[in-house]
Amino acid sequence: MISILRRGLLVLLAAFPLLALAAPGQSARDVIQGTTTQLLSDLKANKEQYKANPEAFYSALNSNLGPVVDADGISKSIMTVKYSRKATPAQMQRFQENFKRSLMQFYGNALLEYNNQGITVDPAKAEGDDRTSVGMKITGTNGAVYPVQYTMVKLDGEWKVRNVIVNGINIGKLFRDQFQDAMQRNGNNLDKTIDGWAGEVAKAKEAADSSPDKEVK
Repeated sequence: MISILRRGLLVLLAAFPLLALAAPGQSARDVIQGTTTQLLSDLKANKEQYKANPEAFYSALNSNLGPVVDADGISKSIMTVKYSRKATPAQMQRFQENFKRSLMQFYGNALLEYNNQGITVDPAKAEGDDRTSVGMKITGTNGAVYPVQYTMVKLDGEWKVRNVIVNGINIGKLFRDQFQDAMQRNGNNLDKTIDGWAGEVAKAKEAADSSPDKEVK
């Protein structure tokens, strides 16, 4: 069983593409590789400061959220058409902000424990003119290799992350199921579900932590 710390790290590594500004014309693989390099470089330079002041770390992560992720597409996917078509623009914006902030808070500490064990980014695999996937392999402290796969779409000529599969766990589906369950528990009250999303992320993390190991041989 992967420890809570390591599982949290894997999920945060999946969020790397949220943290960089894409340059026009970059390939899908370049977006993933460049973002990973950028974030690890910042972490190496500021790790002790971030450990002493986690809020500064969360703030740094959030302030660097750029246009690499298809935030609108991901939010609508998590909500599903059933709920997203009923949401106001203000509700969608609030959900996006709550989602990003809670993810950074729950998984930020795990990233601070990363010691450059090893990350490799595979070539992109085209799934159509405007859709592709990029694989990443993360080496754990025990030498096991864990896979991450990014689903990316091309919007206005730039590659953006639409979904991530981490160590066999489909993050988009995990949060989508969590959102629908929360809506049922909250009597289909969208505002209540959005405002309580941090707690839902915690539950999704627990679900991921309890999943069996899947490592690349």
